[in-house]
Order: sequence, then C-alpha cells, then structure tokens
Amino acid sequence: MRIESGTPAPIMELPQLDGSLFSTASLEGRPYLLSFYRFAGCPFCNLRMHQLVERYDELGPDFELVAVFDSPLDNLQEHASKHDAPFPVLADAQNTYYRMFGIEKSVWGVLKGMILRFPTLMKGMLKGYVPLKIKGSMITMPADFLVRPDGIVQYAHYGRDEGDHMPFDDVVSFARAL
Repeated sequence: MRIESGTPAPIMELPQLDGSLFSTASLEGRPYLLSFYRFAGCPFCNLRMHQLVERYDELGPDFELVAVFDSPLDNLQEHASKHDAPFPVLADAQNTYYRMFGIEKSVWGVLKGMILRFPTLMKGMLKGYVPLKIKGSMITMPADFLVRPDGIVQYAHYGRDEGDHMPFDDVVSFARAL
C-alpha cells in the first residue's frame, strides 16, 4: 500500500555504505528527502545520485537526504561508493522498506523509461554507469518522499517509469520553505 501525504514516515533501519546501521530515527526534528532507487548499477539511478551529490549544498545545512537501493550491500558498495555522497546511502536487499512504502515493480515502467528517456539512459552509460552486474530487481520503480521535521510525509512521488524522480527544484523549494 502506498504511503500518502499526511501520514507518518515509517522508521527505517538499514546498513549504509560503510556497513554500519543507519536509522531514520536519527533525523527526528529535521526535514529530509527519502529516495528509493532501483538496483545499484542502474544508469538512471546513478545519474540521479550524481545530481544529488553535485547540488547537495543547495538544500542547506538543516536538510538531509537518504538514498535507498534495491541491492545487497556489497553490490551497493561497488557502485555507489564512487559518488562519495555526503548523505546516507542504504541497502535494502530484502525489500523490507520497499514493501512498507508500497514501492512498485513494473515491466511496463522499465520499457517506458528505456523508450521515453533513451537520451538520459545513454548519458548515464556514457558517464560509465553501465549495469554489468545486476543485483536487485530490474523492474523496481523509483519513489521519493519529502518528510517534514515532525516525521510526516509532506509529499510522495511514485515514479511512473525507471527514471522518474521528483524534480530536484521541488526538493530545493521544500527545503527552503522550512
């Protein structure tokens, strides 16, 4: 079942890139973007991570990002470590929180993304984000959640295809409004 705006964001506890356990409970009192991705080698996901790392400072010091991947930790470390993200990057290999947040799987969404976002796909692959090893589901769709300091989801965005994330400018507007 999807998480709707106005509902509390479930507390998540997952391993992060360095192997330590991260809990979203540590973000209490701070607004954040919770972003669910596909498998760690996904070109669309890696381009988005690249964008988030490059533009992270635009969000201000009191805003946090949390990235969650549908991959085992070892595969996530192999692919996501190169981003050197200043925010937590988590592995949910069992899809525990993907199910809890109602993250969808769609063959049609993958095909749609490949067709409609072909230039973006090629850009990602040309930057070196080539999915040679796929550990995780290829049909997982992305999703983004803006969470207020009180832990309530302000906005939920469920991707309609494999490259459909909330526009970054919407994230910046949310961060600055608080």
